[in-house]
Amino acid sequence: MQKSYSESYKSAGVDVTAGYRAVELMKTHVARTLTSGVIGGLGSFGGLFELPSGYQKPVLVSGTDGVGTKLKIAFLLNKHNTIGIDCVAMCVNDIITCGAKPLFFLDYIACGKNYPEKIEQIVAGVADGCVQAGCALIGGETAEMPGFYPENEYDLAGFSTGIVEKDKILKQDTQKAGDILIGLKSSGVHSNGFSLIRKIFTVNEETVKRHYSELNTTLGESLLTPTKIYVKEILSLLGYDNELQKTSENNDGLGLLKMQTGATRVDVKGISHITGGGFYENIPRMLPNGITAKIEKKAIKTLPIFDLIQKTGNIPERDMFNTFNMGVGMVLSVDKNDADKALSVLGDNSYILGELINSDEGIVLS
Repeated sequence: MQKSYSESYKSAGVDVTAGYRAVELMKTHVARTLTSGVIGGLGSFGGLFELPSGYQKPVLVSGTDGVGTKLKIAFLLNKHNTIGIDCVAMCVNDIITCGAKPLFFLDYIACGKNYPEKIEQIVAGVADGCVQAGCALIGGETAEMPGFYPENEYDLAGFSTGIVEKDKILKQDTQKAGDILIGLKSSGVHSNGFSLIRKIFTVNEETVKRHYSELNTTLGESLLTPTKIYVKEILSLLGYDNELQKTSENNDGLGLLKMQTGATRVDVKGISHITGGGFYENIPRMLPNGITAKIEKKAIKTLPIFDLIQKTGNIPERDMFNTFNMGVGMVLSVDKNDADKALSVLGDNSYILGELINSDEGIVLS
């Protein structure tokens, strides 16, 4: 590596030595995420991960996503150490809707100019997200692309793979009328709807610093709140709770893989991650034909940021629920006899939203 240097390439805007410097800076962050399934380290052409034993019919579940134009807020605030959490969250929150445990994660950073210290901040956030999700950061790519991206801007995307026993995959056809819908609180806007938000507030260096009493902070800080990662709550509900505490102590994600059958296990029937498209697009995706989610609007604990968005932009209620999570990051369905048990496991982060009914409407907000 020490002999790898091109003055010609540097004159074109790509400094390969900055890439090596960035890798050195991020190594300590990557190390925080390692689990016993990881083989090798940074520097290989591919990330290696050994599948855990003990599965009869293991199924791999993959998800990929980016952060979107929320990155514009990070650029304006020059704050880059939390945006990686969003990237991880958008992938692993999708994976767990199948009942799968995330195993590993890879990131992709494309930038106009490689500033190693900035790249380190981004990867630090990715590592934080991986630790929260109990998965390993086993690889990635940083691409310096002068002339394609502005010098001080970048894009961030990720990919994650999880594992689930085939007969444990959540199936739509188990849901029926009378099942209870439980909502898990979001931490804020998460990583969707930012094109509309930036239009409503004419987002720039001045507006992101504007303080709102209803938010108890500035607009920019509120919008940059990282997406909540729900892996811990969902795995606990599925019966991984005993092993989860063990994992939090030794940071070994494989400790989560053995399904428990203890008193805390709840028969979760469906899970929906509320991302782009809001309630109307995402909740019906977990339901079988002929079943509709009936949600009581008065039950929804809407966060102040959404009231501010709706008021400032004069956005119709239907559009709000079809764009944002409105304070609900995940929706689960369980048998009515399991509802109280599920709420006790999930804690204060959860509450009942409504129930399933026989209908072809997909979702009804009343």
